[in-house]
Amino acid sequence: MSLKKITLILNDITKINVDAMVNSANKSLLGGGGVDYIIHKKAGTKMQQECRRIHDEIGGSLPNGQAVVTTAGHLPAQFIIHTVGPRWLGGSKNEAEELCNAYLNSLVKANEIQAKNLSFPNISTGVYNYPKQEAAEIAIGTVLSSLPRFEHIEHVYFVCYDQENYNIYNSILSNLDDPQIQISII
Repeated sequence: MSLKKITLILNDITKINVDAMVNSANKSLLGGGGVDYIIHKKAGTKMQQECRRIHDEIGGSLPNGQAVVTTAGHLPAQFIIHTVGPRWLGGSKNEAEELCNAYLNSLVKANEIQAKNLSFPNISTGVYNYPKQEAAEIAIGTVLSSLPRFEHIEHVYFVCYDQENYNIYNSILSNLDDPQIQISII
């Protein structure tokens, strides 16, 4: 088995060239705020039409933690993996489990489409108000613990749009030492 890689970047996720880009989508898959809005705007009509088709097939609402795949349209990726993270409701409404599932099911979808590399935004930490420290711990913990089992995925990028999330991820990743995973901070 080859060495897996995780890279932390402070950037706009829509500018990262990867096989699959994860979108922190809303339940309707029809575009929302934050990164979801930007991805829908930049990807274009083909991706939006695929989201509309999936929206209609699933009855209008993708459950928290689930993920679906579309083309990436005009973005520098082949695919977009749309996942729904939870809204923060105080921590007693299965938010941690749902956030973990959003990352895990995105990895499952990436492996199914044989993506060698994929990028994650900071799921649920924007308009869904998930506490950033806890969300980062869940994201990193989920990816670290499950990445070795996915044969096709070689490289995961955590792409932070804001300095606060970047600093939190940097702090966590700088203190990790995993012989199966090479960690880089850019």
